[in-house]
Amino acid sequence: MSRAETAAAVRAEGVRGARPLWALGLFRSELTVTLRRWRPLALLAVLAAVPVLVGIAVKIETGDGATAGRRGGGGETPAFMAQITNNGLFLVFTALAATLPFFLPMAVGVVAGDALAGEANAGTLRYLLVAPAGRTRLLLAKYATAAAFCLLATFVVTVSALAVGALLFPLGDLTTISGTRISLADGLTRALLIALVVAVSLLGVAALGLFVSTLTDSGIAAMATTVGLLITVQILDQIPQLHAVQPYLFSHYWLSFADLMRDPVYWEELRRNLGLQGLYVAVFGSAAWARFTTRDVTA
Repeated sequence: MSRAETAAAVRAEGVRGARPLWALGLFRSELTVTLRRWRPLALLAVLAAVPVLVGIAVKIETGDGATAGRRGGGGETPAFMAQITNNGLFLVFTALAATLPFFLPMAVGVVAGDALAGEANAGTLRYLLVAPAGRTRLLLAKYATAAAFCLLATFVVTVSALAVGALLFPLGDLTTISGTRISLADGLTRALLIALVVAVSLLGVAALGLFVSTLTDSGIAAMATTVGLLITVQILDQIPQLHAVQPYLFSHYWLSFADLMRDPVYWEELRRNLGLQGLYVAVFGSAAWARFTTRDVTA
């Protein structure tokens, strides 16, 4: 038996021995194995580096007193970026806005796409199914792991941005998009809420990736397909002629988290975003269950 097969058998035995706590035990096992793989760790490292690069770039650009995003060209300032030099907390919002269109969903798509296809490719999937948890519970554990990675990836970006913002720029009371002043404590609370909204916004991608993972035994193919679908949806969301279908694309309301920085908060698009993610989770989660529970697993 190979090393991968032995590890999978040990994981299955661990679940069998903790039958009363099958859900927690299986989820903990899957999350631990995922975070020990080099690919998720490399993705988290890249995500942590993005706020560092943005913060350093803004610091260099504004070293002579210029406003971020306005040097020389008079072009449009990216959301929140013009405020970073006044308050480092805005680096959190800028970093999330910069990573959400591609880097964050790509990382989640890679992890979700590799969830089952990667096990099949390594020849360990059938060993996991030896555990008494069954296919449905294994699928739920895989999705819970992908959802936890959504939260972890968003947390990494948020913490990195907050640390860099505090080191390079002042912290204090901040001005909302509506022009009102709020305290630093209120700003930190809103930053936490924004991070949670961003994490929830990625659940639809996680469900899509998990469904794709049930369709193939190749982890690379599943990851490439998920990322390809992500890019395709992002392109479709930018074509004006497709405005009728764009509200149904999972990425359409992603940047609605900015409404949490208004006073009062605008909830309409936030509710639409959360509802849309729930719809994608239901549809692709059901499709993944239907496919995986009837699939002939030979790997």
